[in-house]
Amino acid sequence: MGAVPKKKISKSRRGMRRMHDKLKLPQLSQCPQCHAPKKTHHVCPTCGTYNGHQILKVKPKAQAQ
Repeated sequence: MGAVPKKKISKSRRGMRRMHDKLKLPQLSQCPQCHAPKKTHHVCPTCGTYNGHQILKVKPKAQAQ
């Protein structure tokens, strides 16, 4: 027979244990070139720059009709 708990775990104690299991929102910062929101320490998806250097060639988005 397996291990069985001696006492019931209360809802409060169970919730405290699971407190860190929630999802976190990504940390966003403002791009210094185009001022669009971007992830920190990542290339800006809007203008393609990182740390003041052009890294990616970004194609202009086609406008939907």
